[in-house]
Amino acid sequence: MHRILLLPGDGIGPEVTAEARRVLEAAADAAGIGLEFETELIGGASIDAKGTPLTDEALERARGCRALLLGAVGGPKWDDMPVNTRPERGLLRIRKELDLFANLRPAAVFPALVDASTLRREVVEGIDLLVVRELTGGIYFGEPRGQAWVNGRREARNTMVYDECEIARIARVSFESARRRRKLVTHVHKANVLEVSQLWMTVVEEVAKDFSDVRLEHQLVDSMAMLLLKEPSRYDVIVTGNLFGDILSDEAAMITGSLGMLPSASLGEAGIGLYEPVHGSAPDIAGQDAANPLAAILSAAMLLEHSLDAPDAANAVRDAVADALASGARTGDLVAPDQPSIGCRAMADLVLSKLGSR
Repeated sequence: MHRILLLPGDGIGPEVTAEARRVLEAAADAAGIGLEFETELIGGASIDAKGTPLTDEALERARGCRALLLGAVGGPKWDDMPVNTRPERGLLRIRKELDLFANLRPAAVFPALVDASTLRREVVEGIDLLVVRELTGGIYFGEPRGQAWVNGRREARNTMVYDECEIARIARVSFESARRRRKLVTHVHKANVLEVSQLWMTVVEEVAKDFSDVRLEHQLVDSMAMLLLKEPSRYDVIVTGNLFGDILSDEAAMITGSLGMLPSASLGEAGIGLYEPVHGSAPDIAGQDAANPLAAILSAAMLLEHSLDAPDAANAVRDAVADALASGARTGDLVAPDQPSIGCRAMADLVLSKLGSR
């Protein structure tokens, strides 16, 4: 029996997490995998109830689970709080405390959604890339940081810090991922001006020697932002640091047509995985059955693959999502103007019916 911790979070998080759980349970049951679910607060919901974005008790419960399924955190309600107490700090803390250093964000275009992208069909067709983002180091965690008065003026600073071990382990994840895909790793950096990126270049090249069957290329982050729009289908695995990965993975997500379609996995060496949709909490549509649950459902598929070692069950979920979209069903974020849409629950029901018929 595998223990799964649900962290519904804020906004539409509880809605999409509930639907992802239904699909996860069905797929696991069909594969003969036993699951046991627990639920904890995180983000704004935890602030409102507990006074902190993540309690010590929630963190300890997470340590005892096989995998975590997260909805979303944050929203305007908490935007005026100090940065170190906002809902997002709960997510940053759980990633750091569980050492979930490898964030995997696949960006692939379902055939039925090719026309949902703002890019031309010939640019979008064939996109199937994976952004591997280092998640527990870099400028989001480096010290010193903060604001101060210096010589009578306000000053703020953040520090980008990486050591060779942090770089090597995320590089290995990217090469291992590429070995299972199209055997191309693109390392994104800013080595022309940043010493941190120069170290990344050196260490990634060293790790590459252990993967002679995988081709390595390097790309400056500013030109990479342009190339992702120009020729996204040529890329396979993109590996980069925390800040660059945060930005580029969202760009890759929008190329595919909707943030509501993109899942992610955050993995560590201890075996625990955190799975979450890329989209935000969308408080403007919360509680209206208007959210798109597919990113959360696809995150559950990643949970099956990476934490439960059930790739066939994971592929069954992905195929069910593809079948649902091929039938013409669309949530509001995917629908064309003046076309009908279905709600969050109805979309999950359709995925479940497609899953059951496979």
